[in-house]
Amino acid sequence: MPGNMTAMELMARIEAAATLLAPVIRRTPVVASRVLSERIGHEVFLKCENLQRTGSFKPRGAYNRIANLSEGERARGVVAASAGNHAQGVAWSATSLGIESTVFMPVGASLPKLMATKAYGATVHQVGDTIDQSLSAAREFAENTGATLVHPFDHLDIVAGQATCGLEILDQLPDVGTVLVPTGGGGLLAGVAAALQRLKPRVRVIGVQAAEAAAWPASLAAGKPVALEQMATMADGIAVGLPGEVPFEHIVASAPTIVTVDEDALSKALLLCMERAKLIVEPAGAAAVAALMACAPGELALEGPVCAILSGGNIDPLLLTRVIGHGLSAAGRYLAARVTISDRPGSLSRLLAELGRTGASVLDVVHSRTGAWLAIDEVEVLLTLETRGPTHRDEVLDALETAGYVVRVED
Repeated sequence: MPGNMTAMELMARIEAAATLLAPVIRRTPVVASRVLSERIGHEVFLKCENLQRTGSFKPRGAYNRIANLSEGERARGVVAASAGNHAQGVAWSATSLGIESTVFMPVGASLPKLMATKAYGATVHQVGDTIDQSLSAAREFAENTGATLVHPFDHLDIVAGQATCGLEILDQLPDVGTVLVPTGGGGLLAGVAAALQRLKPRVRVIGVQAAEAAAWPASLAAGKPVALEQMATMADGIAVGLPGEVPFEHIVASAPTIVTVDEDALSKALLLCMERAKLIVEPAGAAAVAALMACAPGELALEGPVCAILSGGNIDPLLLTRVIGHGLSAAGRYLAARVTISDRPGSLSRLLAELGRTGASVLDVVHSRTGAWLAIDEVEVLLTLETRGPTHRDEVLDALETAGYVVRVED
């Protein structure tokens, strides 16, 4: 991308993308969240890109990029690398435009995302353990075949396509004061920030990263994209170790705030979206909500009505099960504890009776005599309990300890 592109020229690209995408991309709804509004003291709305075609915002950029290819480029097909959402966006976009697509995905990619990518019409190859390895394979494929590499975020047409999400927010919420954007490589953040800066510069834009995959703070401090040495987060949709050069240029120009959220916050946010908003989102898609729940008010400095973008909803049901359990535990509604009791008749029933008096619901009981730390006349009981929140959870633990039980809480 030319480094001297003016704001007006960029806005012209964004408006052209909006015109191109209007007949094919869903105008996703914006829904109010009473629970978040009450929690933070501002009106909060959720921009539901999890209800977009293919389940994420990614087709906005992918379709815009592919539709702008020349006839010769279209004839040679496109190639992409992705753990899932970009893969599906490219596959759907290419098939919709009658173009052949090839996608490289990591070996450990989610099975539902893998199957969906194939169902949208792409030829899929699983290569490497990371996106970087898959991207290397995709680049090699492009060099050998002449296929066009459709990068997930590092191209102006991608940024312009993602920016249309920002245009929709302004149209749906004209008085919006703050927009929170899940952030990985930076395509969505760069696009939304560029559109808002041009059309309503007073809107505060906040990019949200997973703390265990946060490449942007160090990159912005260094004045250039800086690669992370390692990442470990459930939010695979924003687990990008090196920000894109094209998004970086526009993010620096727009100067949004960047915050990070931990894994507990992500799981709590996902659970809240499911329980209170009746929306299924993936961990990355819940990052903006996680920031509203976990970040200090001074860190966010929210202004006016707030819009949190739910960037995607493609989550493996097995991962969803684990994240729900993690979220329940983090929210104080799920307690796993090991309790040492006497190995005598009636000891277990007395323990369960004590729990009954606390009002905790027993989900599971495992009785074990094999722990090396146990005395000859002791057994250990692993309890899984459902509690009514942090206060009730603490009351249950206090009741057990007051009754003389030795309790070890499981993480």
